[in-house]
Amino acid sequence: MESFFSDGSLLIFIVGACVGSFLNVCIVRMPKGQSVVFPRSRCACGAPIPFYRNIPIVSWMALRGKAACCKRRISPMYIIVEAMTAILFVALWKVNEPSLFIAYAVFVSIGIVASAIDLSSMEIPDSLSIGLLIAGFVFSFNPLLHDATTHLLSLKDAFFGACMASGLLLWIAIFAEYAFKQEALGGGDIKWIAGLGAFLGPKGALFALFGGATWGCAILLPLLVYSAFKKDKKLTLLSRVPFGPFLTLGALTYLFFHERIDIYFSALDSLTYLY
Repeated sequence: MESFFSDGSLLIFIVGACVGSFLNVCIVRMPKGQSVVFPRSRCACGAPIPFYRNIPIVSWMALRGKAACCKRRISPMYIIVEAMTAILFVALWKVNEPSLFIAYAVFVSIGIVASAIDLSSMEIPDSLSIGLLIAGFVFSFNPLLHDATTHLLSLKDAFFGACMASGLLLWIAIFAEYAFKQEALGGGDIKWIAGLGAFLGPKGALFALFGGATWGCAILLPLLVYSAFKKDKKLTLLSRVPFGPFLTLGALTYLFFHERIDIYFSALDSLTYLY
């Protein structure tokens, strides 16, 4: 606990919570095509929210999830996004040097917004996918992002990560559409994983794809079994599931555990060399 105050983690937590508050604005407004800057935050009833009632995490808890002006219920999404962003920022801060922390903080922020919008609307805005792709190439000028020895090798990893991930998912989508006679994966997922690949490189992109599928199975299969057992009509709601959030979960898994995961990639490389 002492290190939480001495290494700057408390400040990073506060910054993360504030960033999370802004991410909530993006999540609500971007699907509607509204500006994320103006106007200032307002309640659903139209009343402006004063700054002292718009403090990340604290305000939601103090108000007990209800608006002060009209007593309407405030979605728990707000405090969840703020707390999640703050916790992830602290976790990134503790295991990365400042230059990498900034890159990964951008990565996580865009990932949270894209995943939340995909969950609610089954669509990832192109501005987020293309923005993540561009950010991946920009931050790849820092060789540390891909553990490379030169800027050029780092950019090469970003390029191949983006191309390999999106190309592989595209072929999976083509074969799935042919097999099931309907669209199985949207174009948004293909664009999204290209951005993930630019940040994570070829190995990270590959893990994000198959790790995301694993996360999807782990989360959805129990729900499907439970719904079938209970004969719940909501089972039909699971017939179309956004893949973007699971790709992001796979990417985050690689981001935090890439040193251990790369050991398995190295073992696979050795087996390939033997044959």
